[in-house]
Amino acid sequence: MRTTIRIDDHLLVQVKKKAAESHVTMTAVIEKALREMFQRKAVPSNQQVSLNTFAGRGLQPGGLDLDDSASLLDHMEDQT
Repeated sequence: MRTTIRIDDHLLVQVKKKAAESHVTMTAVIEKALREMFQRKAVPSNQQVSLNTFAGRGLQPGGLDLDDSASLLDHMEDQT
């Protein structure tokens, strides 16, 4: 099928270069790129992540404030 598309000038230069290096047409380069894009598995936006947990007593009172980067840095420096 014949169609017309608009391509960014910089991208077109890259397509022409790739086509010349590969000894194929620009159409072949664009078709291959589109096929590869559509064959990639889409990652669901609601994908669940499993986090490792460890036995213990959980968060302790008086612990670090994870929202306070300065106190975190101080604590990390004290540990070294």
